[in-house]
Amino acid sequence: MKHSTRTVAVLATIGLSAFGLAACGQNNGPSVYYLNFKPEQSKTFELIAKEYTEETGIPVKVVTAASGSYMQTLKAEMAKSNAPTLFQINGQEGYGIWKNYLADMSDYEITEALQDDAQPITDKESKVVGVPFAMEGFGILYNEEILDAYFALPGAKVTSMDSVKSFKDLKALAEDMQARKDELGINGAFAATSLAAGEEWRWTNHLMNGPIHYEIEDRNIQEFKDMEDMEFLYGDNYRNLFDLYLQNSTVKPSLAPARAVSDSMAEFATGKAAMVQNGNWAWSQISSESGNVVKEDKIKFMPMYMGLPNEENVGINVGTENFLCVNNKASEEDQKATRDFLKWLFLSERGKELVVNELGFIAPFENYDTEDVPDDPLARQVQEALNDDSVEALPWDFQFSPNQQFRDLFGQNIAQYAIGNMSWEDVVSRLKADWKFEMANQIALLD
Repeated sequence: MKHSTRTVAVLATIGLSAFGLAACGQNNGPSVYYLNFKPEQSKTFELIAKEYTEETGIPVKVVTAASGSYMQTLKAEMAKSNAPTLFQINGQEGYGIWKNYLADMSDYEITEALQDDAQPITDKESKVVGVPFAMEGFGILYNEEILDAYFALPGAKVTSMDSVKSFKDLKALAEDMQARKDELGINGAFAATSLAAGEEWRWTNHLMNGPIHYEIEDRNIQEFKDMEDMEFLYGDNYRNLFDLYLQNSTVKPSLAPARAVSDSMAEFATGKAAMVQNGNWAWSQISSESGNVVKEDKIKFMPMYMGLPNEENVGINVGTENFLCVNNKASEEDQKATRDFLKWLFLSERGKELVVNELGFIAPFENYDTEDVPDDPLARQVQEALNDDSVEALPWDFQFSPNQQFRDLFGQNIAQYAIGNMSWEDVVSRLKADWKFEMANQIALLD
């Protein structure tokens, strides 16, 4: 898959002085301390740590933050004498917070092994300070069995997925499926548009990715700080798909602000909806849902068509927002031990086996080939997309948005739009004002 590439020097957003962080304490010997981001992987990382210690004699400690509390946990752990030597940041925002604690990883073996598509986090001196470790993809998921049932209906306006290559095609498909939902035994073409507070990330992050990407391209934006304002050049395209979701859903638009992502995924899993916007991480939730009817060989990805440029030649969005970092306040021997652990985990044959089969990562390193992917139908499709040179992949440029505060405000506004309390013109006006204000706050805090 062809990728748009650019060197993005991430910039500081806030200092750490308020956190009172202390340097790592000295150990009796080299050790590794990993603060894990995902609770669902805690047991796996603990087993990996045990195996590595048994093989090398180097102690590896794993602490897992509770769901939704990683930042608070990281701040608390970093203030201790024996702070994490290995942790994660979420792109530009994370860099801004932790920039003074990021070791130079430019010559690390895992950095040198990165595939061309995987862009690391760099500082203002172009040193690599964050390494991507898992590629992910998102788009529109669909249940092929329901779509095939629709195509077989007499008078269906769309007769195969091969003919769905644009927003116009997707609109015809969704609206006709919605009109014939009773014949198909579904409640809506799309699962509910989850707009409950804290649940809007599919729309504030992922749905915004295409419009942000093409605005960056059109304006030749190269760095985060250059995106001082948002013209929302592709706002109409965003609205195209957002409205299509709202109007052809399992629930009325006015009920969307009461729906969570889990509600949407349950609707899709149980066959109440034919399509849902999400990423490859969703398979585990779908497959484990009580009453799931989606077969492993029948769940497929579709690009998020909304009338963007050249969209017939554009595929799903592929990238990452999570990066591994090494604590430069740790002792030199602990930093080296951490580097060696990363080399073993991602580059050794045994480590690769654990990464693929136990952690379920699509790892972006050169020693992984097309067969080295998790046994997961959506992960396999992301890997296929990465290898498909006939279409372009959109990088995760939603990370150019100022901060979480901006995204929260935007989420609140589109929820008000969904229930009819705000016009689209007001949504756009507030988006531009909030972007400018929040980005100015970020830039004012730069070194």
